[in-house]
Amino acid sequence: MNTNSRSEAYAAAGVDITAGYKAVELMKAHVARTLTKGVCSDIGGFGGLFELDLTGMTRPVLVSGTDGVGTKLKLAFLMDKHDTVGVDCVAMCVNDVICVGAKPLFFLDYIACGKNVPERIADIVKGVAEGCVQAGAALIGGETAEMPGFYPEDEYDLAGFAVGAVEKSRILDKTTMVPGDVVIALPSSGVHSNGFSLVRKVFDVEHADLTKPLAALGGKSLGETLLTPTKIYVKPILKLLESVSVRSISHITGGGFYENIPRSIPDGLTAVIDKSAVRVLPVFDLIRETGNVSERDMYNTFNMGVGMSVVVPENETDRALEVLRACGEDAYAIGKIEQGEEKIRLC
Repeated sequence: MNTNSRSEAYAAAGVDITAGYKAVELMKAHVARTLTKGVCSDIGGFGGLFELDLTGMTRPVLVSGTDGVGTKLKLAFLMDKHDTVGVDCVAMCVNDVICVGAKPLFFLDYIACGKNVPERIADIVKGVAEGCVQAGAALIGGETAEMPGFYPEDEYDLAGFAVGAVEKSRILDKTTMVPGDVVIALPSSGVHSNGFSLVRKVFDVEHADLTKPLAALGGKSLGETLLTPTKIYVKPILKLLESVSVRSISHITGGGFYENIPRSIPDGLTAVIDKSAVRVLPVFDLIRETGNVSERDMYNTFNMGVGMSVVVPENETDRALEVLRACGEDAYAIGKIEQGEEKIRLC
């Protein structure tokens, strides 16, 4: 740890340089868990170095994705639990990258806070590292910015980005989709990291008892349920891509079914989703009932229990389900592709 760099004037303005050094020391063990063969630098440098292994690739394409955790962070503040939101941050990026067929390679995070509490920063990075391990990506760098007067002392924001690679000929092409193809659902772990402005309003979380066990949630508390990290689908999807002809993939995030599934459907076709087939999680029933939210708004805001959807040829459906289930995903069919102009229809 750097013991020579310190500034009394900067500390008087609210920025503790030495706290930043301590945070880096505390997070090193977590970062070490994520190291992969391509990492060429240690944390703390000016840039994260990663050597590309292009074995087997003739026209590699880099794919990037960036996102944050959003107002789900408010739940972390209220619960004083900071070791899971990093998983959400990684998930929101790598789940996007995998939608084009790319394997995530590395990740960088950005934490902005009102006061640098090293132990809290290390907890956040612990979650980021766990997400990277789940995705098979290396955490090769990041930034922690202490910004007194801009953020409250007990609050922070968290964002990041991932970079992956895919052989150009293996980039998923939704135009190969045809009527009769099947839409497969991969279950979500909960609300994931979207729609929390509505969630917070519905439950009035600032004044709610977040620790009380609720029968509607199987005995779990509201806080525990809402803080459940976003599921990372990278490894099962990579396995699926090796085994079947995947037409397209949708990461169901903000905007729910109505916004995200159409992004993976070509013009002239419609994903017809059977609502009765969707295995809606109890937390979404609770949101709908407590907030008197319409069914249309629920499906246009939340994942409803489907974190990712995959379109495959009808004759490869059984194989796709077999592969996903072997990877621990309780995947199931929720619809079919038909001719039409609206791109999605729920019935």
